[in-house]
Amino acid sequence: MNAGSKAAPAVLILGTGMAARIHSRTLGKKFPAVKRLCVSRSPDRARDFVDREGGYVHPGGWQGALADEDVDAVFITTPPSTHADLALQALEAGKYVMVEKPAFLDAESFDRVQEASDRYGRPVMVAENYYYKPLLRRLRQLIADGGLGQIRLMEFNAVKRQHVEGWRVDPALSGGGALFEGGIHWVSLMANLGLNLETAEGFFPDAPPGHEHSAVFVARYAEGAVGVLNYSWEIPSTLKGLRLSRIWGTGGSILFESNGLFAVRTGGLPRPFFPGFRDIQGYRAMMADFLRCIRTGSPPEFTLAQARRDVELVLSAYAGATEQQPYERSAR
Repeated sequence: MNAGSKAAPAVLILGTGMAARIHSRTLGKKFPAVKRLCVSRSPDRARDFVDREGGYVHPGGWQGALADEDVDAVFITTPPSTHADLALQALEAGKYVMVEKPAFLDAESFDRVQEASDRYGRPVMVAENYYYKPLLRRLRQLIADGGLGQIRLMEFNAVKRQHVEGWRVDPALSGGGALFEGGIHWVSLMANLGLNLETAEGFFPDAPPGHEHSAVFVARYAEGAVGVLNYSWEIPSTLKGLRLSRIWGTGGSILFESNGLFAVRTGGLPRPFFPGFRDIQGYRAMMADFLRCIRTGSPPEFTLAQARRDVELVLSAYAGATEQQPYERSAR
């Protein structure tokens, strides 16, 4: 198979859930030349999926698609507990792979997939769209140019009420609770600001680590900054997701809507700016990067090593919270 010689690749979407719908729609709207195929454990769900989203059901199912030389790449959107084995099967079949976040559940799985990626010469990309958001690019630029001075404090507000069900609330399938399944987007953003994130702590007010619906994640950076993420699936927010976050430095600050709708830079007269509406969630840039990988065989901008670091940060927060000893007030 030589995907680089094709006018456009054929991509197999494994799964029919929310992530599969997002990727299929992004391809259909922004990259219509790409051939979209779908497989699912349920043939009925696969047919319903392509009826809604477009594309085709692969007639051979998963094994048939792996053997199909016309299939260039696989998007794995199944529960995280299945990601490693499916990625290894796809790599062995010579496919390029994009796997939903969180990619894998432990360091050993990352090692196995990286080794297979190197052996078969097929890059593996993790679908971390936050890395490709215009907001992160702009924040990284503003921190790097030094206009904010030395970064001291960061507060990220990712609190909202959202309905979750199925495997997302089963730690055996998802790998953890809200911080692992959804909050890892924000952990990745905090780790990619251009500062060196050194340690992570987690606090879980409603359930043991790995079963939580709300979490506080605290990051400490080598440059001296401290960042706090408030993440929740169960706390209402304005307009079901309009929230404000802030970064403070010794020379100014940035107040921004957490999704990236707008931002205001201070340090003198307030200066509003707009990080970018065209691809506010980063899906288009992420997909363009993956299609470039298929075309050229080169690694993605967001590497497997970066995805591994994000998972290890969440697991570190879980482990630290489990080991914390309760404070006992001294007698007077």
